[in-house]
Amino acid sequence: MITLSQVKKSFGNNHVLQGVDLEIARGKSMVIIGGSGTGKSVALKSVLGLVTPDGGTITVDGQDAATAERDAFLARFGMLFQGGALFDSLPVWQNVAFRLMRGALKRPKEEAREIAIEKLRRVGLKPDVADRLPAELSGGMQKRVGLARAIAAEPEIIFFDEPTTGLDPIMSGVINDLIREIVVEMGATAMTITHDMTSVRAIADNVAMLHDGVIQWTGPVADMDSAGDPYLDQFIHGRADGPIEAVR
Repeated sequence: MITLSQVKKSFGNNHVLQGVDLEIARGKSMVIIGGSGTGKSVALKSVLGLVTPDGGTITVDGQDAATAERDAFLARFGMLFQGGALFDSLPVWQNVAFRLMRGALKRPKEEAREIAIEKLRRVGLKPDVADRLPAELSGGMQKRVGLARAIAAEPEIIFFDEPTTGLDPIMSGVINDLIREIVVEMGATAMTITHDMTSVRAIADNVAMLHDGVIQWTGPVADMDSAGDPYLDQFIHGRADGPIEAVR
């Protein structure tokens, strides 16, 4: 579904992506791991066209991401943002239905509200949450609202940016389980960026490790622990000593 071929991106002298090659199969969940500042977010933004690569090609379902008609291209995606990114001034249901009330996907207000309440139910939130403001919700509830918004338009592809950041271990487990269930249920292609190894093991079909601007290792999540790659081994076990230098 998504192919990155020799994708490169620099910001001045900071060469973030130095020839990334990656394939994400249709209907599979790919998790990209790597330390902070290794380019995970840049890779994700490059697929969406929010960042223009300096070289290489990115295709989505065989279509060049650089030349695709933007509205139709982006309509295929859903996104769960790291910080929730909810609109403070809008009630929860309007946050969830935001996309359904605008552009090519526009639905009548009542229909959009019904869809929003159904998606809130899907992520374990009761209908009475719909009319609250985001500030009235806990961090875990806000994250679930963000997930409901990501799936509201039934996207083919869903991106998850550090989905468990700021959550306690129990709520992180709830979010991981929801992501896994929803991706399987929808048959969606998923791309997640995270450094939370619990999330990786819970939601990944396949894993790719980004280090020094390239994919250092990629393969099924079941092969991760026995892969024998020293970079991967150090990262997944959180060791201070190894080929990855800790910034002190």
